[in-house]
Amino acid sequence: MDRPEQELDILEEISQILGDGLELSQVFQRATAVLTERMDIQRAALVLLDRTSDQLQTIASIGLTRAEQERGRYAVGEGVTGQVLASGQPAVVADIARHPEFLNRTGARQLKGTGGNEKADAEQGEAGAVATSFICVPIRDSEEIVGTISVDKPFVSDARLQADARLLKIIAGCFAQAIRIHNLIQVEKDEWLAENRQLKDNLRSKYRFDNIIGSSPVMLDVLATVSQVATSRATVLLLGETGCGKELFAKAIHFNSPRRDKPLIRINCGALSPQLLESELFGHVKGAFTGAIKDKIGRFEAASGGTIFLDEVGTLDAQLQVKLLRVLQEREFERVGDHHTVKVDVRVIAATNLDLEEEVRKGNFREDLYYRLNVVTLNLPALRSRREDIPKLIDHFLDRYNRENNRDLRKLNRDVLNTLLRYPWPGNVRELENAVERAVVLSNGEEFTEDLLPLQIRMYAQQTRGDGGDESIEALCAKLAEQAIEQYQVHEGEVYNLLTHEVERHLIREALAFNDGVKLRTADFLGINRNTLNKKVKDLGIDTAD
Repeated sequence: MDRPEQELDILEEISQILGDGLELSQVFQRATAVLTERMDIQRAALVLLDRTSDQLQTIASIGLTRAEQERGRYAVGEGVTGQVLASGQPAVVADIARHPEFLNRTGARQLKGTGGNEKADAEQGEAGAVATSFICVPIRDSEEIVGTISVDKPFVSDARLQADARLLKIIAGCFAQAIRIHNLIQVEKDEWLAENRQLKDNLRSKYRFDNIIGSSPVMLDVLATVSQVATSRATVLLLGETGCGKELFAKAIHFNSPRRDKPLIRINCGALSPQLLESELFGHVKGAFTGAIKDKIGRFEAASGGTIFLDEVGTLDAQLQVKLLRVLQEREFERVGDHHTVKVDVRVIAATNLDLEEEVRKGNFREDLYYRLNVVTLNLPALRSRREDIPKLIDHFLDRYNRENNRDLRKLNRDVLNTLLRYPWPGNVRELENAVERAVVLSNGEEFTEDLLPLQIRMYAQQTRGDGGDESIEALCAKLAEQAIEQYQVHEGEVYNLLTHEVERHLIREALAFNDGVKLRTADFLGINRNTLNKKVKDLGIDTAD
């Protein structure tokens, strides 16, 4: 093959290599491998200008060790390489042993000092050995010199050396575009990493335990337990009504755990059919079912090393309960339609608003899975069980939605506050948040008036006022006390216990009936601990089967 054909062949191969990849050092390694094979190259180096330090750094090479490459640093104008970058003109040295400006910065070649100066990179053995030539060409990006490409090769002739220099200039032009793309990608990558770090820092700050609003005794108990649980890898089961903040606590546990830098994957088990949910949780392989056109990883696999939050876990069907039990026990599963086992390291946080003990008794939930999930159980209180937190929550939501909607709703009169304190909040904190957001959006000034509240809350306020409110309750209690004294007058010394036990008995019966016999919901409804409720049911002889 003659010289023009050889050059075209080299350029075609290098163009293909530059088009195949974006990793600059790998592309350079492959391209110079072609030069090494076709042009008898001994060493090659890609040197780029670092704008931060204003120094030239060798970022890729062939024929240099890692330590030698690290030593390949130059100031602009220093040595042959620095002069090429400063002037923008290529340098062609027939014999580097005879060039006074050549530095031995890398130490890759044998040295031969002259006159006390450090001569470069002369690879000389016995007398009469073939001289080593050096070609260094600039890399231009528009009008800017961004680096150099240099090669060592045995000297053949001046004409051959000039021809190799022309070819290297063309190759440097090709590399300029690759370097520009690399720099753009690196800038975007750095920006993405900085943004990602900022987002993670914001999440950690947002989900600090001291940012969770609640100073009531029941909330302080929960927060004390959560702070201990977060640092472990134990499975956590969050129990509580809809809207009481289960997802908020799951995020707080994750972002305060050692897994904070790994993924937090969330999935609502009640939102998908069993077939779709199985694929979402465990993934599937191509052809596993109609529509499975390619392999897909599941949420467990995506969360490996991190945390998976399974909301509404009580709605899982029997088959999925078995697969979830295996993941919890063995830390492994198979994708749908596959027989290969996938190992995962995932922390599970599950949540439900169902009474899982009751579901186990009914046969709707596996007992062994319940005990696997029930390593650490957190009973999140309903909002009506911690009414002292309502004013702080109102202030928090007012601050947020005033800021988001450019409003200034601040003044909350006593009547509205009393209504919000007395309202039972069946939707819990979520309902309170929505009520405050609605009020802010509809407000025209600073006054938080009753007409800004949702209809159901306004109706509740009217009914309590229409029925006499607290006065009618007070009158009813007085009447009951009078009748009890008359009825139990023969039980001197026992009237108090008889009356309070009778009131408790009827109250708990009505509360159980109102909550469909679910003790967890009944305890939250009454504002007492579940263990307290169970004890009272037993002591008062209440038949829960009624």
